[in-house]
Amino acid sequence: MSFELPQLPYAYDALEPMIDARTMEIHHTKHHAAYTSNLNNAIQGTELEGKTIEELLASISKLPVAVRNNGGGFFNHNLYWEIMSPGGAPQPEGDLQKAINSSFGSYDNFKEAFTKAALTRFGSGWAWLVKQGDSLVVSSTPNQDNPLMDVAEVKGSPILGIDVWEHAYYLKYQNRRPEYVDAFWKVINWDEVAKRFKG
Repeated sequence: MSFELPQLPYAYDALEPMIDARTMEIHHTKHHAAYTSNLNNAIQGTELEGKTIEELLASISKLPVAVRNNGGGFFNHNLYWEIMSPGGAPQPEGDLQKAINSSFGSYDNFKEAFTKAALTRFGSGWAWLVKQGDSLVVSSTPNQDNPLMDVAEVKGSPILGIDVWEHAYYLKYQNRRPEYVDAFWKVINWDEVAKRFKG
C-alpha cells in the first residue's frame, strides 16, 4: 500500500486574503507532495508497507528517520488542509466549546495559549490542540513531529494544528509569523475540528 497526496477540499485561492493562493499551491504540490513521495520511498519493500500512517507514527522511535520526517509531514499536512476552510465558523460550538472552556477556562484563554505555542516554537515546527481523554491541551513539536508519535513530549490525538515552518507563510508574511498566526484564526474549520474531537 502506498500513501497518496490528497486533493484539497477547496481551491488554492479559497483562503485569500489570509493565506495566498501561490503559497497554498507550492505548499501542497511541492512540500506535501515531497513528504508523500519520500514516505513511500522509505517504506517500499519493507515490512512497513501496508501499515497505516497512525501505526507508523505510534512506533516512530524504532523506525528510520526518513519515515519520521516524511511520515510526520504527510500526516500533519493532511490534517492542516482539512481543519481550514473559507468562511469557517468564528468559534467552536457544542461539546468542543464545552471541552475548551473546561480545559482552559475560556476560548480566549485557549486562543492565547495556542498562539503562544505557535509563536514560541523555535525554528520549524507545529502547534497543536490535543485531545487527551475528555480533556484538551496545547502543545508544540519540532520539525514534522506530532502528538501521535511515541517520541512526543505531549501525547494524544491532534485535532487542530498550525504549520509554522516558513514555507507555510513566507511568500505573504516574510518573517512576520505573528501576522500569519493571527490570520489562521480566520480560516479554522471548527466543524472539522469538532468531528476530530468526537472521533
